[in-house]
Amino acid sequence: MRNPWKLTSFALIAMLAVVIGRDAVGGASAEPQPRMQEALGHLQAAQASLQAATPDKGGHRVKAIALTKKAIQQVEAGIKFDNRH
Repeated sequence: MRNPWKLTSFALIAMLAVVIGRDAVGGASAEPQPRMQEALGHLQAAQASLQAATPDKGGHRVKAIALTKKAIQQVEAGIKFDNRH
């Protein structure tokens, strides 16, 4: 004799997997965020320009590079945060 509880348990697990999988795929789509992507591109270009500049700036160029790197990290973190919420 077959156990009806076992069969219904498998059916329940299968339905749960479908629902969770559908939500995971639906939630994975990220917004394009064109303004944040544009800002990120500008910051990356600024960082490249600063790195290519001559180093005789009294330490200000080095500090600007470090701050630009932090700004890039913050923009990337903001994009990731928005895509998860």
